[in-house]
Amino acid sequence: MSMILSASVIRVRDGLPLSASTDYEQSTGMQECRKYFKMLSRKLAQLPDRCTLKTGHYNINFISSLGVSYMMLCTDNYPNVLAFSFLDELQKEFITTYNMMKTNTAVRPYCFIEFDNFIQRTKQRYNNPRSLSTKINLSDMQTEIKLRPPYQISMCELGSANGVTSAFSVDYKGAGKISSAHQRLEPATLSGIVGFILSLLCGALNLIRGFHAIESLLQSDGDDFNYIIAFFLGTAACLYQCYLLVYYTGWRNVKSFLTFGLICLCNMYLYELRNLWQLFFHVTVGAFVTLQIWLRQAQGKAPDYDV
Repeated sequence: MSMILSASVIRVRDGLPLSASTDYEQSTGMQECRKYFKMLSRKLAQLPDRCTLKTGHYNINFISSLGVSYMMLCTDNYPNVLAFSFLDELQKEFITTYNMMKTNTAVRPYCFIEFDNFIQRTKQRYNNPRSLSTKINLSDMQTEIKLRPPYQISMCELGSANGVTSAFSVDYKGAGKISSAHQRLEPATLSGIVGFILSLLCGALNLIRGFHAIESLLQSDGDDFNYIIAFFLGTAACLYQCYLLVYYTGWRNVKSFLTFGLICLCNMYLYELRNLWQLFFHVTVGAFVTLQIWLRQAQGKAPDYDV
């Protein structure tokens, strides 16, 4: 009998489960599939936004969008178009119900467990195709799957289910490999926005002090010209941190570390012109923004769903 067995909502960044339906079947195949669920959860950020993993008599399908992945387990004979229509319905309801800020700042597993009620109701509808066929229009999903079929994950790419996983060297042929130049980052968190503002503030302070140093140099030759260079380099480093926080680039983490190093060097050179609190503020902000850059990872391409 073809049917949906279970479904989960998972955060892409770290694989944190946000909600999940309860499955009562305790067969060996189901227990094995739960291992694959966990393995896939840890690799979601590296995979395309729509994938299928075939595991014997079961299929695991998932879609990812806006930093959240919707994963389901069904029998291998369950229609593909119904499986992805089910996931699409979960996605639309979750995005409508929950603020993405809450999703990004969640710290404990299953903190949206009340969403399980919707998952269960929707699963029951999709497990009864007779009543379902008159309530949904599958033509758009059929066209979508035909134009952009889900990427088929092979078992050798996934690795073994005994806890030792192989590295994902996935070739996204037919799944639309995401170019690093056009990759999107996860939605900004509150701490990321605060870091962006503080980095702009530090850049503005460096810029103002740089212009004052130029005026002082022109009027009385009292400041070393190297101080002016240090102020403007500090400004450039702060602005570049803002850029790295907002946009994805190659070697992004390495660039953020080097930029933080430049901020530290500039403040070391400006030691005589700033007190300890000012130095501490600039270096701490630089370290905080560097951390936010590292935490804000790239996400897969969002599907073109009308949500």
